[in-house]
Amino acid sequence: MNRYLLCLFFVSFTACNLEQKNAPTIFAGEIVNPTSETVILYKDDIAVDSAYLDMHNRFSFNLDELEAGLYNFHHSPQYQYVYLSKGDSLLLRLNTIYFDESLVFSGKGEEINNFLIEVFLNSEEEDKLVETYYTLEPEEFSHKIDSLRQMKVNLLGELQTESKLSPQSLAMANATINYTSYINKEKYPFKNSKKSKKSTLEKINDDFYEYRKDLDFDDKELTYFTPYYDFMKRYFDNLAFAGCATDCDEENKTIKNQLHFNSHKLVLIDSIVKEKKLRDNLFRNVAITYFLKVHDNVENNKIFFDEFQKLSGNNMHIKEIHNLYESVLKMQPNHELPDVKVLDSLGNQVSIKEIALQNENVVFYFWTPKNNRHFKNITNQAKLLATQYPDISFVAISLSSDEESWKNTIKESNQTFKNEYKAVHIDSLRNTLIIDGLNKAILTKNGVIVDAYRDIYTLIK
Repeated sequence: MNRYLLCLFFVSFTACNLEQKNAPTIFAGEIVNPTSETVILYKDDIAVDSAYLDMHNRFSFNLDELEAGLYNFHHSPQYQYVYLSKGDSLLLRLNTIYFDESLVFSGKGEEINNFLIEVFLNSEEEDKLVETYYTLEPEEFSHKIDSLRQMKVNLLGELQTESKLSPQSLAMANATINYTSYINKEKYPFKNSKKSKKSTLEKINDDFYEYRKDLDFDDKELTYFTPYYDFMKRYFDNLAFAGCATDCDEENKTIKNQLHFNSHKLVLIDSIVKEKKLRDNLFRNVAITYFLKVHDNVENNKIFFDEFQKLSGNNMHIKEIHNLYESVLKMQPNHELPDVKVLDSLGNQVSIKEIALQNENVVFYFWTPKNNRHFKNITNQAKLLATQYPDISFVAISLSSDEESWKNTIKESNQTFKNEYKAVHIDSLRNTLIIDGLNKAILTKNGVIVDAYRDIYTLIK
């Protein structure tokens, strides 16, 4: 009898384990005041699944095959992280008006997710406090930051006592705490110099950066995690700057040789980071920053691009970087404007090259209906410039995906549609014209580029 009961218990136990092992992962929830019809679940940069909201604004994912780890869910235009383990039954509820602040998780897997969102929100509030610390001396600043970090570590210890987290989810929680803390120390030298109005950077002892000894540059799970990635960008900026004393004016906090500085960053990333996706993303960040922000000459652009290809020729973003490089070359002075199509108020497509030839001197500027304040400011600036320079034609191009919204914005501002156009393909126009900010202005003369990187607010001296 006892043998029979023992066997029955063993069979039942095995069946339960198999059932749990094969159990699907449920991720579901309710979204109040939805801003989109769907929720899309991503692992890194790959969409895993999507779900439509039902009539009660609820969604549900039933995931039979799941790799435990960090995911993010998009409810356009916002997103947030979620940590999922095999067999979780995780529910969320949020109100899009207070997206992050209202987000609450319940069910199996709630502990780690509520902790992560609490740390995220705490860090946002903490940023205001940390800003007041940047005038402190290095030792005192470091002590303050370490104290804030320790408070979160203590909270995690309490959570681990109450709810045993898996080693993987515990590691994620620690990474969240650590990298949101470490980035403040990486920011310190420049923030301190700026806020204290010092002409040179503060000398910092090695003890300040003690945490650098424990950095993990090859954590696949963190590659697409914003605190980790943002830290890595700042870290390599600082590392390159520290090694640039020979060619850069470090004393005045100014990089004189941008080509050297950015090439140095590529070399450092190549020598330190082995994880493929993190390498590719960091290389991409350096290239995009250099091409969009530096506005270097053709020769230096070629040197940089050749160096990028040499060190990261198999980069998963190589096509994007190559296209950006080609666009930068085409937007140099004395080049004709690219043949980009825009839409006029009557629905006709017209090339900006044709528009540029309608007047001897033309300035193109850009706006979006999503930012009403910017639209009003830049429109007023264009009107002011037009009175100052009546021989120049100021042409507005809206980066709007919705034609009706574009027209309504103009009508409501009591303007005519003269010199008002809308992008046909927004991404193509942005990439071709190198629109790196909404204050950008492109100056042309007889259809030829004079300056493609002016700020419309600095045209009047």
